[in-house]
Amino acid sequence: MTQAEIARRAGIPRSVLNAYERGSREPGANALAGIVRAAGFELRLVDASPVDDVRNAEILSDVLDLAEALPYQPRPFSYPPFRQRLAS
Repeated sequence: MTQAEIARRAGIPRSVLNAYERGSREPGANALAGIVRAAGFELRLVDASPVDDVRNAEILSDVLDLAEALPYQPRPFSYPPFRQRLAS
């Protein structure tokens, strides 16, 4: 199937589809679903596991601490506003 045919079936300009393929533009959810359908596929959403915000914040804080402890630092790390948000 040609790019022009997929674009026509998806209801988008071929130049837009070309930009998506080149990576110079990203499709929104509706455009992506239309392209997938136009290509003859089906897009299904599945439930994702819940995100543990507290645990992820702890891991990120540990990573930032490790980064600050690196021996070579071209400029100091400065994340006080972010860390203050983690604490609240």
